[in-house]
Amino acid sequence: MPKQHRSACPVSIALEIVGDRWSLLIVRDLMVRGYRTFREFQQAGEGIATNILANRLRRLQSAGIIVAEAEETDARKLNYRLTKKGIDLAPVMLEMLIWSARHENTAAPAALITQMENNRAQVLCEVRRRWRERDQTPLIPKFDEPRRTR
Repeated sequence: MPKQHRSACPVSIALEIVGDRWSLLIVRDLMVRGYRTFREFQQAGEGIATNILANRLRRLQSAGIIVAEAEETDARKLNYRLTKKGIDLAPVMLEMLIWSARHENTAAPAALITQMENNRAQVLCEVRRRWRERDQTPLIPKFDEPRRTR
């Protein structure tokens, strides 16, 4: 039985699935930072409580955005991975990153944002390549200190 939504509006449905802060940060960490484990998400520097993280991981799995896979060397440990549905959020995440860096004080280096802005298609191709090949090399650095607006 399909899940009932509050509204038939596509934006409303998307917000029901990934509209909270934590879900999008987990997607970001999977997509561009190469994180895979509960511990990596917990230590990402965002300050997410363990119970909230566990809840969001379950919700993202239930929505088909991520899957949990047993680690090859220790089946007791789980590695999380974006699904096709999850990686399809890449254009949304890229536009949010560019929009936020353009309009707010962020720690994102202006040169990196400009490069991403000017080469959207290549950035998205690289995100998808890393996903396909399970390449955990970070695409963007961790941003620590807010910078001044561009």
